[in-house]
Amino acid sequence: MTPLLTRWRDDPGATYRSWFLWEERVKNFRSIRRGIQQVVTEIEAGTFGVAYRGSSLETVVHSVAEQRQIFKGADHAFLWKPKLRIPDIYENPENQRAFGRLLDTCVCCNTELQVIAAVREIDAKAIKGLGPAVANLLYFLHPTIVPPFNTAIVNGYNALTGAKVKLGRWDEYLAMRQGILALNAKHRNLLSNDLGAIGGLLFDLGSGRYPAPPREDDPDARAAWQADLALVREAGARAAKALAEAREEDETHTAVQGCLRDLGKSLGYDVWIAANDRNRPLDGGKLGDGCLGELPAAVGQAPGADAVRLIDVLWLAKETGRIVAAFEVEHTTSIYSGIVRMLDLALGPEAHALEGMFLVAPDGREGEVKAQLARPAFSRIADLKVHYLPYGELKANREAIARFGEGMKPIQAIARNLV
Repeated sequence: MTPLLTRWRDDPGATYRSWFLWEERVKNFRSIRRGIQQVVTEIEAGTFGVAYRGSSLETVVHSVAEQRQIFKGADHAFLWKPKLRIPDIYENPENQRAFGRLLDTCVCCNTELQVIAAVREIDAKAIKGLGPAVANLLYFLHPTIVPPFNTAIVNGYNALTGAKVKLGRWDEYLAMRQGILALNAKHRNLLSNDLGAIGGLLFDLGSGRYPAPPREDDPDARAAWQADLALVREAGARAAKALAEAREEDETHTAVQGCLRDLGKSLGYDVWIAANDRNRPLDGGKLGDGCLGELPAAVGQAPGADAVRLIDVLWLAKETGRIVAAFEVEHTTSIYSGIVRMLDLALGPEAHALEGMFLVAPDGREGEVKAQLARPAFSRIADLKVHYLPYGELKANREAIARFGEGMKPIQAIARNLV
C-alpha cells in the first residue's frame, strides 16, 4: 500500500495534486455550506418549489460538480427522472422537508454521532431515489466525518479491499465509511484527516488510473502489480501537460490579482490580497508584497470575516480602513463561489461603505455571470452593486487609470452592470 500511496501523491495528474491540494478547493467549502443553508431556508419556508432546474439545490450541486474530476457528474443523482419519479423530494412535500431536516442537522451539528444519526433517520424514511449521493453535500459540511461518494469511489474501495459494496443504499455506504476510516487511520501519515484525500485515492483506483495492490501475500501477484503500477508512468506526459495547463490558469489568475493590487495602490488605496493567495510568486516577489498583513479590526472581527479574508482583492480607504471595493477573479472557477464570498461582505457591517463589487473574468464569461445572478439564490443581488469587469477592459485601460485616475470612477466606467 505504501508504494501505491507514494506514487499517487507524487503523480501530477492524480487527484491528490490536481484536486486535493488545489487552493480553490478550500475556498469553495464556505460557499457550498452557504448554498446548503439556502436550500434549508427555502424548504422550511415552503418556497423551494417542485423542480430541480432553477432551484437553490441545483445551484449548490453545480458548485460541487465543478470541483474538478472527482465530483464530475455529482448532479446526476439530483436530476428529476420523470419516468421513475425520483428522487422523490420534489413532488412529495414531506420527503422534501425530511431532506431539509437532514441538511439542517448536518449544517448545525459538529459531532460524528449527530451526523450518522441524521443519515440513519433519512434512511429510515426510504425516500425513493435519495441515496448516499447526498454524501457529496455532507462532505463539504464535515470533511473529517463524511467521505465523498460516487461509482468510481465504490469501485476503488471494492478493488482495494475485496468488499462488494453496492450503489444506492445508505447502509452499504455507512459500512464502506467504516472501512474507509480504518484505512485512513492506518495510512494517515500519507493521507489526511480530511477524507477527501482517501476519497481521491479510491476515485483514481476505481476509474482505472491505478491498479489496486494484491490483497494476498503472493510474490508473483505483487510483482505483476508493481509492473502495472509502473505503467502509470506512461501517463506522466499527459498528466504533466494537464498540470501545466492548470498552473497556467493559476498564473493568469495571480497576474490579474497583481494588476488589481497595483491599480489599487496607484489610486491611493490600501490593498488586501486573499489570505491563501498572498504567498503566490509574482514578478520576482510575492503577490502580497506591499499589501495589508491584517484586516482592520472592524472588518476582521465582524461576522463572516473568514469568508471576506478569502476575497481575491480588497481596496480599503487609508484614512478609515473601510473596504471600498471588492474583486473576485474567476478565470475558470465557479462564478457561484465568488458571488457567495461577496454576499458575506455585502450583507455585513461594511456594506454601507462599499462603492462597488466586481466579478473579474475573461471577456467570454459575461453570459455565465448573468446566468448565475439570475438564480433565485441571488435574488437580492440587484441591491448589492455587483459589476462585471472583463479582462479586456482591465488590460486596455489599466495604464491610463493608474496615471490619470482618481477614486472609483474610472473602474466603474469600464465595468458593466449585471442587472
